[in-house]
Amino acid sequence: MESEGKDQRQNVVGAFHSEQLYENDEGRALETLKTLVLKSVKLLVQHLKWKRSFMPLGYIKEDDISTKLRRNQIMLQGYDKFGCSIVILLTARHGAYERDLEEIKRLFVYTFDKAAASNSNGHTKFLIIGDLKGYGLKNMDIHGYLLRLRKLFLVHIPLLFWTAWRIVSPFADKVTRNKIVFVDNNFVKETLTKEIDEEFLPSEYGGLANFILI
Repeated sequence: MESEGKDQRQNVVGAFHSEQLYENDEGRALETLKTLVLKSVKLLVQHLKWKRSFMPLGYIKEDDISTKLRRNQIMLQGYDKFGCSIVILLTARHGAYERDLEEIKRLFVYTFDKAAASNSNGHTKFLIIGDLKGYGLKNMDIHGYLLRLRKLFLVHIPLLFWTAWRIVSPFADKVTRNKIVFVDNNFVKETLTKEIDEEFLPSEYGGLANFILI
């Protein structure tokens, strides 16, 4: 760990020397790097504490999310062209009026952990296709669970969604907004196959696969 830290410092110093910047600039950069590392460690510790309290067993039991699983609203569909797992959310199969918020949280933690663990590239990021066909007022409680998200494709977008998006989009940070791709209904296959091979893409979107329940 110490050698890695030393290497990072040398890399920063070397970069500043190559750009012929001043020594005080170098010091500020190193201080910024130290601050970012400390913030990252603090966030990681907070996450691990929350995860330990939320999942005392270290995982979510399927019995604890059986109601949501029976809705068949989430698919784990193989890998994109970067080796990241593909998650498909069929939002029309979610009914806000009979929701159990704790079960919803358990469902998403279960889904994201399973997607991250299923990656073929050793990373923990994943791609989401959010299918908004049939989206209506009864589905309006869905939030942006975007942790560890590589990219989010939204397909079959109804007019109602744009009203909601105009309200919430100003509150989304730029990094998150840049991960979201709104797919034109006329170019669903062309857009998705840029990052997903047809063998993993469901026929609903122009691919060769069937839906695979999580």
